[in-house]
Amino acid sequence: MPQPEQPTTRRAARRDAGRRGRLRALRVGAVVVVLALVVTAVAIAGALGGPAASPDAEATGPAAPTDAVDLPAGTGGSAGAATGLPAPAQTSVAAASCGDPVISQALASGSDADVLAAFGGAVAFRAAVADGTAPCVDLSDSRRVWVIVDKQRPLVPIDFEPAEVTAPANMPRTVDGRLQPAASDALSALVAAAAAEGAGSIGLNSAYRSYASQTRTYNGYVESMGRDEADLQSARPGFSEHQTGLATDVAACDDGCSAIESFGGTSQGAWVAANAWRFGFVVRYEDGYTPITGYEWEPWHLRYIGPDLAQVYHDGGFHTLEDFFGLPAAPTY
Repeated sequence: MPQPEQPTTRRAARRDAGRRGRLRALRVGAVVVVLALVVTAVAIAGALGGPAASPDAEATGPAAPTDAVDLPAGTGGSAGAATGLPAPAQTSVAAASCGDPVISQALASGSDADVLAAFGGAVAFRAAVADGTAPCVDLSDSRRVWVIVDKQRPLVPIDFEPAEVTAPANMPRTVDGRLQPAASDALSALVAAAAAEGAGSIGLNSAYRSYASQTRTYNGYVESMGRDEADLQSARPGFSEHQTGLATDVAACDDGCSAIESFGGTSQGAWVAANAWRFGFVVRYEDGYTPITGYEWEPWHLRYIGPDLAQVYHDGGFHTLEDFFGLPAAPTY
């Protein structure tokens, strides 16, 4: 018959069982820790866009632009740079490109607003054009609100005429100036707001000029001051924003309209510099930017680009349309 188990034998067995149990617990714990580490690593990799990220998380639409440091003030870096964490995923500008049939259709038969919407908005549109990822957007298309006219970019055709120009309503004027309808309505709204907000009366000094009219204007400057000086103050025919019907010269008109040359020192001039963007206009030739635009300061010269693009221009701290759309400087012909 078997002998009764001795207490010392039972204690040894319990010790052995305890050791085995602790070993099993350690092994299970180690597996749990490893699995937890793997799950954490996958989550971090997904957030950082690393190899473990799901392909479905890849961005595919327009991204918020990040302007280079050499652009005008107000175009600072992303929140990611400040925190060391990645910025929230944005859709890619390159994805909303010229190959997109929605964009192709908008460019072929849509309005300016349709094109901006097809790109995902004015921010994405500007970024795509400035980055060179939207070559289908023709900045020389005189029919579009974003057309760029400078000393290196003549109008196409050079004797371009807008389809329609109308006189802005309810404002003083020194000439019977007219603008494309959207710009004309916007100027009327700007003038009304300036008066309502206490800036004073603003009048129209000059607006649309035909190729022939600009020829006469430019030749008058050349005759009075010579070609070199004239080129700083007046555009050659075919190179003038006035010919687009999107540009206007304005004047302060509290007690009759004063000369445009004094506009920068008036309350109206200060108000326009701060508020023109609200109505779709930018001050095209700012002080200190002659090396880019080729023209001396003209605080009276407003260029209509539409309210959406004008807000992006203002919010980004831009000072020239050349920088806005990533174009080279155009100081000379």
